[in-house]
Amino acid sequence: MSAPRPVVAAFDLDGTLTEGGSVVKWLRHVGRRGSVTPAMMHHAPQLLWGALRSGTSADDAKEQLFRDVLKGQSIEQVTAASADFARHHLATDARPHVVSRLAWHLDQGHHVVIVSASPEIYVAMIAESLGAHHAIGTRLAVDPRGQLTGGYLGRNCRGAEKMRRLQEWIDAQNFAAAPEIFAYGNSRGDRRLLAGAHHPYDVGKLGRFGALRAYPRFS
Repeated sequence: MSAPRPVVAAFDLDGTLTEGGSVVKWLRHVGRRGSVTPAMMHHAPQLLWGALRSGTSADDAKEQLFRDVLKGQSIEQVTAASADFARHHLATDARPHVVSRLAWHLDQGHHVVIVSASPEIYVAMIAESLGAHHAIGTRLAVDPRGQLTGGYLGRNCRGAEKMRRLQEWIDAQNFAAAPEIFAYGNSRGDRRLLAGAHHPYDVGKLGRFGALRAYPRFS
């Protein structure tokens, strides 16, 4: 008898497993005091344009904000502060019905991965708290002195990059057969992830008005 086909369940973080966005909250928690609001005001046109256009415009605006707030900070200190942020964010902003779905996948013996455009430094901590097998997020560049450059290491993990990184992880597992994929997302940044899944679900709050309205609802 052949082994059962492996199953992978991929969950977005912001707006899917947790309420709303986490990046600005994280920056306020780990950034230099008083640095986030001026940086956001300075880059407001680019951030707004990126939100409207998405794509590389959004990626560039987010990286510019990171450079202003994070450049020169010790990776050790940011990691420690991120652990505190991750605990608080999960405790206050988790969406219980989606977290329960993640737990159901774990109970079924499925391989659970959180795939997010948010920084992997805290996405991985949230994933560990939830018992997920792996976390994929936007990686941050660190210089030889152990300080953040403010730039990305690789690409912002959104859109096609989410599915590429998930497939890269799947390939590294050397599964005996191609896995059956479940995917859960809430925004247009998750379209490619859901398009690559056998069982895609929209968990956004906008329903038929949302960017993923073409996909089945999970509520």
